[in-house]
Amino acid sequence: MEKPAAPATERPSLTLRRHYPVAAEKVWRAWTEPQALKAWFGPEEIVEVPIAEVDLRVGGRFRVRMHAADGETHEVGGTYLEIVPNRKLVFSWAWRSTPERESRVTVRVEPDGSGCELVLLHEQFFDEAAREGHRHGWTGAIDKLGRWLVQAG
Repeated sequence: MEKPAAPATERPSLTLRRHYPVAAEKVWRAWTEPQALKAWFGPEEIVEVPIAEVDLRVGGRFRVRMHAADGETHEVGGTYLEIVPNRKLVFSWAWRSTPERESRVTVRVEPDGSGCELVLLHEQFFDEAAREGHRHGWTGAIDKLGRWLVQAG
C-alpha cells in the first residue's frame, strides 16, 4: 500500500541525538555563552568563529559568523523563541545569504545517570537539499561539541 503524499504545508525536518558524559548545565553553557560557541560551533570544515553574539532572552537575537577552510564566510542568526534554563532552547534560524528561508531549531538537554543527552530538532527546512546540508553541518558541529566538552573539563 502506498503512503499518502505529505500535505503541501509539511516541510522537512531533522533530529539528531548525542550523549555527552557531562552535566546538562555544561552543555547548556556551550549553547548560550559566546566564548563557548566560538570554540565548537559549525561543521568540521569551519576553522574559526570570529563572531558569536547572544542576547539570551525570549525575543533576543543571536548571530554567528564562521570562516571555513576554503576561505568562505558563513553567517547565521535568529531570535530566541523559548528558553528553559539548562533544559530547552528554541530559536529561529536564517542564513544571512538566504534570510527568506527561515527555519526553527529546538535544542533539548536531558540529564541521565551518566551525563546528558542532547536532542537537536531542526524544522521547517525550505527543501530536502537544505535538510541534507544541515544534517552535514549539525552532525559535524555536535561531534565537535562533544570533543570540546571533554577537553574543556
